[in-house]
Amino acid sequence: MRLALALALSAGLAPALLTPAAVAQTRPPIDAGPANAADQTPAFPGQTRAPQPDEPTAFATETVATGLPRLWALEFLPDGRMLVTAKSGTMHIVGQDGRVGAMIQGVPSVDSRGQGGLLDLALDPGFADNHRIYISYSEPRGDGVNGTTVARAVLDMREGNTAALNSFEVIFRQTPGYAGTSHFGSRLAFRPDGTLFVTVGERSDTPIRDRAQALDAGMGKVFRINTDGSVPADNPFVGRDGAQPQIWSYGHRNLQSAIVDHAGDLWTVEHGPRGGDELNRPEAARNYGWPVITYGLNYNGTPVGDGITRHEGMEQPVYYWDPVIAPSGMAEYNGDLFPAWRGHFLIGGLAAKAIVVLAVEDGRVVTEEWVPLKARVRDVKVAPDGTVYAVTETGNSSNIVRVIPKKGS
Repeated sequence: MRLALALALSAGLAPALLTPAAVAQTRPPIDAGPANAADQTPAFPGQTRAPQPDEPTAFATETVATGLPRLWALEFLPDGRMLVTAKSGTMHIVGQDGRVGAMIQGVPSVDSRGQGGLLDLALDPGFADNHRIYISYSEPRGDGVNGTTVARAVLDMREGNTAALNSFEVIFRQTPGYAGTSHFGSRLAFRPDGTLFVTVGERSDTPIRDRAQALDAGMGKVFRINTDGSVPADNPFVGRDGAQPQIWSYGHRNLQSAIVDHAGDLWTVEHGPRGGDELNRPEAARNYGWPVITYGLNYNGTPVGDGITRHEGMEQPVYYWDPVIAPSGMAEYNGDLFPAWRGHFLIGGLAAKAIVVLAVEDGRVVTEEWVPLKARVRDVKVAPDGTVYAVTETGNSSNIVRVIPKKGS
């Protein structure tokens, strides 16, 4: 590395262009096609189109369950069975053998038009003792108005793969509501301190999307709440006049990927416009720019706003994609079956039709690899045995696919 740095300096190259991982990689970036906004340039080296790792991952797939309703989220129960949400508004338990249980009773009504429905799912950190779960969904609020809502309930597991939701309680509502069918978000992620991050979209339409910049509106935000819905006293906007105290960060577009990593940091991936999907590490009180700054274009090919990608007081994404991957569920890999992935992020790609594997070092993406599954990937989870499970969708149905190391690799 020292020799490489010396050669770079002698050639007049900036040291920032060299990182140990960047020097080591020899495979070119994935060829996803030409950028939609070809005149836009990254703010720093490695912000987009990172190289692939030196060696591609050898993998195989096994189908666990087929013909399910169009799923949105999957979580592993302590006994290895899977709890899933379906966009239409049902929940099911799926056994390790792929058998799907009957609809779980007590699920709330959802507005499943457009991108709405029953969305994310999270188990309470103390689930083994309290059996509590958290769900997000597009809640109908009358006259076509809806919004992203979070509730908690006790999962009463019964004989076989059957269950019911008891002690159902709404703990958060995105406000104001809006009569639309797009960009609800939403992912749920627990912090080590027991607080819950809730991501929501900015509802897509103009001018409502502009309220992603407004602290008195719940559009395009990451929220942080306690498990009973109360506001943590150390949230950044507590006590500020006109600000919703649940807000953690703002200026987001449509956040459909979120995890808290092994170090306790929140990471999100949000849908960009035509180009401009973003990986961010949202920090308290920070403004992530939408729709003032963004990479990519409007869907009709025109610039978003003034067509700028940088503005004082607004954060740059850690990484962006143009063309988009269309991100969905996300996980951090800390298993043993894929040692080369340890500590990497696994992101579901709806447009990529792949699991997108990112290696991140010192807050920067250093490699990007795609694990093609030939179907839209809605959610990704790591099983207790270190295998990777993907929820795929084709039309209005879903499969659950297991990704395992290829024999002999």
